[in-house]
Amino acid sequence: MLAFIRHGVTQANKERRYLGKTDESLSEEGIEILESFKMRKLYPDVEYLFTSPMKRCTETAKIIYPTLCPIIIPEWEEINFGRFEYRNYEELKDNAEYQEWLRSGGTLDFPEGESRKDFILRCKGGFIRMCHELSHVLAQKAAPCGDTSMLLGRNRVKKPALAGMIVHGGTIMSLLSLYGGKDYFDCQVSNGRGYVCRLTGVNGRTTQEDDLQIKVVAEI
Repeated sequence: MLAFIRHGVTQANKERRYLGKTDESLSEEGIEILESFKMRKLYPDVEYLFTSPMKRCTETAKIIYPTLCPIIIPEWEEINFGRFEYRNYEELKDNAEYQEWLRSGGTLDFPEGESRKDFILRCKGGFIRMCHELSHVLAQKAAPCGDTSMLLGRNRVKKPALAGMIVHGGTIMSLLSLYGGKDYFDCQVSNGRGYVCRLTGVNGRTTQEDDLQIKVVAEI
């Protein structure tokens, strides 16, 4: 099982800016909201934790799961918005490049930035890295009767292993569109929220990349 969690609110998020490569910390409001969500027991317990290297994600991880040491996945940095970076609609509405991008339905590359295709492939690379890490740790677990084929989410222990991912909205959109059969823009999630998902294709020996599938089973 996987818990996809988007990082908490930053000042740029509050101002509805395109926040990509800018390494901004959580705002005070963002910290308070996360602590409130945690008090309400919104977040599931996880055994393993993976995060983007960006401050807004690592800070979120420390608030939600203070006793866990996360594994950093560099490929999960947010998309590079190029010339749109750290600007909002009001600042861009008269920009011809921006209007062209809007008319494309968000499919065009960001000027001097990253394409959606390249971003999804980058996120995929990080996800495969995470799956290999999970395969390794599952292989270290003692399996009943010498069985090491514990499929994550369908294993033979009483409680499935649960891994947490503290990432960006774009990362969640990329991975659910790639492995969950979702439309890219249908997977948008609010700050501090996310999904609990069932993952297949990872076991205690290998990661079967062609068999990887993600199914959303609950909202956070």
